[in-house]
Amino acid sequence: MAYWLFKTEPDAFSIDDLASRPNQTEPWDGVRNYQARNFLRDDIALGDLVYIYHSSCKNVGIAGVAEVVKAGYPDTTQFDPESKYFDPKSDPATPRWFRVDVKFVEKFEKVLALSDIKQMQGITELPLVKKGGRLSVMPVTEQEWQQLYAAAK
Repeated sequence: MAYWLFKTEPDAFSIDDLASRPNQTEPWDGVRNYQARNFLRDDIALGDLVYIYHSSCKNVGIAGVAEVVKAGYPDTTQFDPESKYFDPKSDPATPRWFRVDVKFVEKFEKVLALSDIKQMQGITELPLVKKGGRLSVMPVTEQEWQQLYAAAK
């Protein structure tokens, strides 16, 4: 099992939105960065755990946990001209963009704030705390996962 952090803007999609979906499951689509796409396509696997991270909001930080319930498959929004994620260069025979399905596991009582995460000893390799760490999908080491989880609880 591996560990990940997925960023989302809560006014577009939040941990509460995930919890309220049918079967508490949702495709994680619309990712349009090649490095993040590669993680979704090649590395994220069934059963991996994901921190849902709220960004571009008042309470920036880790809001809860989800589990990957379907590994990487083509993101169909890339083929839909009505979607804001439409990519006219994508071809169904050789899809450019991928997604995974995640299922709600838990919401933390309060968001584990980015400011608190940056102060934590041992959280130095997480791309989130590094300069330029703007990826919407990023790996988390097991040690970092355990430390962040303990702080969130």
